[in-house]
Amino acid sequence: MTRILQPGDHVPEGATYLPATDGNVLWGRLPCVADDPVLRISPGEEVVIDTLSHEGILEDQGRDPRAYFARHGVEEEQVLTDAVALAGSDYPRHPAQDGPHVNTGPIYVEDARPGDFLKITVHRLERRVPYGVISNRHGKGALPQEFPRGGQNVSVFAAVDEAQGAAKGTIAPFAGAERTVSFDLAPFFGTMGVAVDGEDRPHSVPPGSHGGNIDIKMLTEGASLYIPVQVPGALAFAGDPHFAQGDGEVALTAMEASLRGHLSFDVVAREEALNSFGDQLGPIAETSDHLIPTGMDEDLDVAVQNCVRNAIALLQARWGLDAEHAYAYLSAATDFNISQVVDIVKGVHARVKLEDFKGVR
Repeated sequence: MTRILQPGDHVPEGATYLPATDGNVLWGRLPCVADDPVLRISPGEEVVIDTLSHEGILEDQGRDPRAYFARHGVEEEQVLTDAVALAGSDYPRHPAQDGPHVNTGPIYVEDARPGDFLKITVHRLERRVPYGVISNRHGKGALPQEFPRGGQNVSVFAAVDEAQGAAKGTIAPFAGAERTVSFDLAPFFGTMGVAVDGEDRPHSVPPGSHGGNIDIKMLTEGASLYIPVQVPGALAFAGDPHFAQGDGEVALTAMEASLRGHLSFDVVAREEALNSFGDQLGPIAETSDHLIPTGMDEDLDVAVQNCVRNAIALLQARWGLDAEHAYAYLSAATDFNISQVVDIVKGVHARVKLEDFKGVR
């Protein structure tokens, strides 16, 4: 039987641990300067963070995850108790006004100041449960006039199959059938970011310069996200956990499912960040193979343009290319991928290969 990571279970001894209790999460909104931190840490400190998927706890699913997942054959002991507690609580969320996402935090990082960048590194991700949900609801997604058909919200149950030695996601080809369609898993947090410098909490759906719901599937284990700090202490958060996602996330959600993350939080001085990345208008990600500038806007064409501008700024600052040669390189060698088209503000990210510049001094 697959191990279920209930709150506090199997946390490494001595680890800084942040559970997803209702006092440690924001549901539907993101932190602002007025919020008090739920944890204070030193720069570079690693934190074990529990996160909750919103799937199974939402109002249109009955706000009762035990009953919801029981309909899909999930035993009660395989349902997370923190999800049950949050769904049954009087958390002040307003479905018509707030987003669906549950984010754990905010975390105060000592010495983080506005103008710096916060570097969030994903060291390890653990599946808390062996199942998830993929939803198309409320007339949203890439085809809002066509799906969901009949106007009825659709939530497709997905399971994790480890029978062949490698974990796969599985869904049925149609309602009532066995789960015979399989796909690779690559867990990541759809939402990571910092608090905004304002008195109002931002909606959890649209991403922005604060990070938030950026849905970049490359932020798997080993990746880092750099975000411009807006308030003292950064007030970082993570959530919207995914087991798998295709670029675009076209139906509205990916395979949404709860994760435990082992994350560290470092402060990068503004001058160092400018030298490394240029003047980025928003988050930039990094893996062992790529630097990943981003672009966002409600208009997808403008999001692409913003991403290209940020990629040019990166190449100029990091490797000394002039604008014309940077533009030429990007056209010849860099993929610009759609992160998502379903979160009001659309996202694009570029995959700049580090190997291409190993000869540049």
